[in-house]
Amino acid sequence: MSGEFKIYTKTGDDGTTGLVGGSRVKKYDLRLESYGTVDELNACIGVIRSFEIGADVQELLLKIQNKLFNIGSRLASDEKGEEFTAQLIIKAEDIEMLEKAIDAYHEELPELRNFILPGGELSAAQCHMARTICRRAERRIVEFSEQTPVQPELIKFINRLSDYLFVLARKLSHDKGVDETNWEY
Repeated sequence: MSGEFKIYTKTGDDGTTGLVGGSRVKKYDLRLESYGTVDELNACIGVIRSFEIGADVQELLLKIQNKLFNIGSRLASDEKGEEFTAQLIIKAEDIEMLEKAIDAYHEELPELRNFILPGGELSAAQCHMARTICRRAERRIVEFSEQTPVQPELIKFINRLSDYLFVLARKLSHDKGVDETNWEY
């Protein structure tokens, strides 16, 4: 990209925002709820990356953040903008990347025999926060997909990402020797 972005444009002062492609929609539009929640998730993952965690986890989280930016761009594209963002699709190998990490982490962890409460070690607690935001993003995207076509792999990626974040929370607690708190009913 070339040129500097101006932080404020004043074009949203009327309660609308521009999509990739040029059309404008209200700021409460379901499309904005969808990609805005993906943006919130991306920021939350940025917080996880700020903790002292393994370089391999850092690297994977950075890849995930880039994929989330792609997803946000796709969701923010109107019909004209889809041509511009067409190369930003989610591929099967992106989903497999998450599944491989889930499987690898799962092998290191004690068997899960109870529901666990979010919390514990700070980076793990942040993973649980990201997981809940991810689930909300998934709900918004699925709802949005009922009115506008959304790439199916995009929804699968978000679904698998919430699973990854759950297992990552367990891994980070385990790596730092912090016990999980079981749900007591």
